[in-house]
Amino acid sequence: MSGLFLILATFLAATIEGVEMMAILVGVGATRGWRSTLLGAAAGFAVLAALTIAFGSALQNIPIQGLRLVIGALLLILGLQWLKKALLRIARPPARKKAAVVLPAESRGGVDWYAFVIAFKGVVLEGLEIAFIVVTFGAEANQIGLAAAGAVAALVVVAGIAFLIRGWLAQIPREWLRFAVGLLLTAFGMFWAGEGARVQWPGDDLSLLGLLAVMTATAFAYLTLLRSST
Repeated sequence: MSGLFLILATFLAATIEGVEMMAILVGVGATRGWRSTLLGAAAGFAVLAALTIAFGSALQNIPIQGLRLVIGALLLILGLQWLKKALLRIARPPARKKAAVVLPAESRGGVDWYAFVIAFKGVVLEGLEIAFIVVTFGAEANQIGLAAAGAVAALVVVAGIAFLIRGWLAQIPREWLRFAVGLLLTAFGMFWAGEGARVQWPGDDLSLLGLLAVMTATAFAYLTLLRSST
């Protein structure tokens, strides 16, 4: 495998995982607060760096299936909780005075551990998959450095796009943001838990779009029912 082809292949493969990672980070950051989300992401990257330095190619022996099942199940539970709260508040808006008081923990000077943990888990799981891509592609071509460069370039590009859209996200009403993040976490959670349980998703990562479409249609159906019952 030539050096240019290796970088391109690693870049494209890592971009897919990077988009999934950034979707979670951007969603959680926009709804819960950026400081705690970025702290969780930084902690996740620190753990990944330590694992990569300590174990290198031995990372391939980590039971990624079990990790996907556990993290996916947790994200599924959290996503459904967010979705439930968002649906109830959109269908039955609380009094404005009460709604204005609800603030993330970090706005009071603390760390929002909810955002921290979700960001940490998303970075660790997707980061491990990127590390596997680097190790697999790089070891095959005996050029780990070039493979790592391709992966880093992918993360930089995806992170840059995420940074550019953060202002647009800030203009979306908070409950609709919570609704969108709940959908994302639920879809990712179901996808990862299914992978951990060795479900063969049709189209691999593309099936995430199908899951998201089904979740969105179901959520809007429930929203219609809730509004009609008020």
